[in-house]
Amino acid sequence: MKRTTTLNTKQSTFCYEYPRPCLTVDCVVFGLALEQLKVLLVQRDNEPFPNQWSLPGGFVRMEESLDDCAKRVLLNKTGCENIYFEQLYTFGTPDRDPRGRTISVAYYALVNSSEFPLDQDASGSRGQAEWFDVQNIPNLAFDHSQILRIALARLRAKITYQPIGFELLPNKFTLSKLQKLYEIILGDTLDKRNFRKKLLGYGILKPLQAWERLGRQRPAQLYSFDRVAYKRLINEGTTFEV
Repeated sequence: MKRTTTLNTKQSTFCYEYPRPCLTVDCVVFGLALEQLKVLLVQRDNEPFPNQWSLPGGFVRMEESLDDCAKRVLLNKTGCENIYFEQLYTFGTPDRDPRGRTISVAYYALVNSSEFPLDQDASGSRGQAEWFDVQNIPNLAFDHSQILRIALARLRAKITYQPIGFELLPNKFTLSKLQKLYEIILGDTLDKRNFRKKLLGYGILKPLQAWERLGRQRPAQLYSFDRVAYKRLINEGTTFEV
C-alpha cells in the first residue's frame, strides 16, 4: 500500500504518494586562534547521541531557504552573523540519522574567532559550545566527522585560488601572520620571499600607516585586504593563485 503525505497551503492541497525525508542544515565553522585552525562544536543535550559533540545544525523550516536556515543556525547557535559562508555538500545516506530518513545540506563558514564570543542560544537548545583544534577532534555524532573532513579539504583547496583566508584574520594584519595562516591551513611551510612577492604583486593588500611590534623585533607594517581591488582583479580576468 502506498503511503501518502498531505500538505495544506493557503492556495491548495497537494497529496504526495511517497513519504518525504526531513531536511537539515549542518554548519562547519572554522576559526583561527593561538596559531591553530579550529572548528566550532556543540555538545548535544538530547537524543540521539546525548552529551556527544556535533556540528551546529538544525531542521529547515517550511518558510525558509537553505541559506536562510544556515544564517539562523549560525546566529542562534554560535552568535555569529554577517560572516562568510557557502554551501559545501549534501549528505543523504539512508541511515545517517537514527531518528529517521534525514538529508543534510552542509555549509562551511569562516570567522575571526576572537571577534565572536560564544553566546548562549536564547532557546537554551544549543548546549555547550567550544572551539576544537582540527587536529584533535572528539568522536562526533551522526556523520559529522565525514562532513568536517570534506569541509577541511574544500578549505585547503579553495584558499589556494580564492583569498577566503582573510575572513579568518583581523582587519589589520602583518604579512607574517598572513603567511602563517596559509601554512596552518595547508600544513606546509611556504617560502617567505616568494609568498610575499606573489601576494603583494596582486595589489590586493593595502599597506597601512600602522605597525605592530613583537618583542624586540623591528616593527612590522600592518596591511588590510582590499576587496575592491580584488573584484577589479577578477573582472580583468586575472587568476588568483598562491
